[in-house]
Order: sequence, then C-alpha cells, then structure tokens
Amino acid sequence: MGILKVLVGLLLVSSLFAGCGLETKTLPEFYERDLDDVNKIVIIDGSTGDRKTIIDNVVINEFLSEIKDIKFIPEKNQEGRVGWRYSITLFHDEQTFQFGLTQINEDYYYTEPDIHPIVDNFYRDLDVEEE
Repeated sequence: MGILKVLVGLLLVSSLFAGCGLETKTLPEFYERDLDDVNKIVIIDGSTGDRKTIIDNVVINEFLSEIKDIKFIPEKNQEGRVGWRYSITLFHDEQTFQFGLTQINEDYYYTEPDIHPIVDNFYRDLDVEEE
C-alpha cells in the first residue's frame, strides 16, 4: 500500500510539471539561433540601472562560453516577482533575445551552477564604460 501511495504521488508531481510545459534548458535551447552569430551583448545592472555594451567578439564569445551550459531549471512557484539583478540582451545586428538571471520570457528559473556570481564577476571585471 505504501508503494502505491509513492507511485501515485510521483505521478501527480510529474503530471503537474508536464502540465505547466516548462522544462530544464540551457541558453542555446532557449535562444534557438546560433550563439556564434551574436555580435553585441548589453548587460543592465538592475540595482543601479547602469548598462555595459559588449561589441568585442572575443569578449562576447568568452562570456557566452561561460554561461551556455548553465541549466535553467523551472521554479515550482511561478508567481510574479518584482525586481531583477541583471538583464542580458543578445543581438545579431538587431535585438534577438533578452533574459534575466532568474526569468526567461514570463517564466522563472533557478540555475545550476548558479549564474549570479558568474555574471556579477563578469560585469564587474568588464573593461567597458557604463552607460
């Protein structure tokens, strides 16, 4: 009887996740284009409003290679939130994709490994003027 309860519980939980349609993805799976074509990145610091624009292909590729394998895992709680730490916009001549560290489109995620220190260190060490 105990095993039956566990199986029913697992079935309910899996159907809940299937119902919301969210799944764990990496940046290339969300982007749906070739990351090698990105020719500009704008990172906005949500706490100050400052922005840094990257147009150097070497720096762009370095940054994308640091974050491309990070897994965005759907949060169970998808209720709306206020505020954000960083917003990242990718361009291939024009804006092609924008995401936050915990939000892509209208959905909320946590990341493995944690993307926050990676982006925070990159932003602080970035040798371009804030706008």
